Amino acid sequence: MANPVLDRQMDSFQTEFRRVHAEISKVIVGYSDVIDDVLMTVLAKGHVILEGVPGLGKTKLIQTLADALHLNFSRIQFTPDLMPADILGTNVVQENEQGDKFLDFQPGPIFANIILADEINRATPKTQSALLEAMQEKTVTVGKQTYKLEQPFVVLATLNPLELEATYPLPEAQLDRFFLKLRMDFPDADDIHSILDRTTYLDEPVVERVWNADKIIALRETALAVPISTAVQDYAIRIVMSTQPTTPFAHALTKKYLRYGSSPRGAQSLIVGGKVRSLLKGHSEVLPEDIRDIVLPALRHRVILNFEGEAERIDTDVILKAIVESVAEKV
Repeated sequence: MANPVLDRQMDSFQTEFRRVHAEISKVIVGYSDVIDDVLMTVLAKGHVILEGVPGLGKTKLIQTLADALHLNFSRIQFTPDLMPADILGTNVVQENEQGDKFLDFQPGPIFANIILADEINRATPKTQSALLEAMQEKTVTVGKQTYKLEQPFVVLATLNPLELEATYPLPEAQLDRFFLKLRMDFPDADDIHSILDRTTYLDEPVVERVWNADKIIALRETALAVPISTAVQDYAIRIVMSTQPTTPFAHALTKKYLRYGSSPRGAQSLIVGGKVRSLLKGHSEVLPEDIRDIVLPALRHRVILNFEGEAERIDTDVILKAIVESVAEKV
């Protein structure tokens, strides 16, 4: 039976999503799926890693997203000498008119809505860990004082998979806090033609601001309200359990090549991402295909290869695809 209220919400959601997608596409050529997934992350209260070789437009995509959203934007260039205080801020001694000294907190670049963590793996683990509390609790603690971050708060990190010198792999605890890990592949010839047409002349495309904080929060509420049946939720759980080598659901490739599988956060990503995907596809509830659509970006950074997997340079996507093919929709 048709639900007029749900239909109106779905139409409104799709219209708003298409508006901001179209604005970003004025600047970013191709990568339509990546744009969708980044927007999904914003609506899912998550954070995202963009991985790709230099020159593909990872940073440009994030800057364009910030331009299309009426939100505060901050860019942090991660380097080996970056310190946690450079991100979070610090207490500075000030003096009032009476000559009395006091500590005044000077907020760092983390106090924004959209955070570009550029080349996040170039900073030391000590500095990387400065993001942990902000990403999970949406708060920042300096000394004995805790500060609440303004919503929405989204960290978009970039990674260059080619360079290994002077880089520090992200710890598993931090990787797990990222909602999705997206890979940007090399564009085809037609897309490169379009890139050159847009960037080698005086006039460059201008992006209009189409969303604001209130709009994003309203769209989040619409997405999270999408119903999901116990059967579909069980399907998502069995996919996640299949990545764990010690469970009865473990796939043969999991037992052979994985040391650890996805955490429950992976299941959360599948469910919330499935809700957004179902709205975009016009489904009145989450379907198994909506879950399958985001298995790779939601879980690829949450599974850890064992020694044999590392030695054979197994791509985790291969294991996840095999799991999706083997897990039945219904028990």
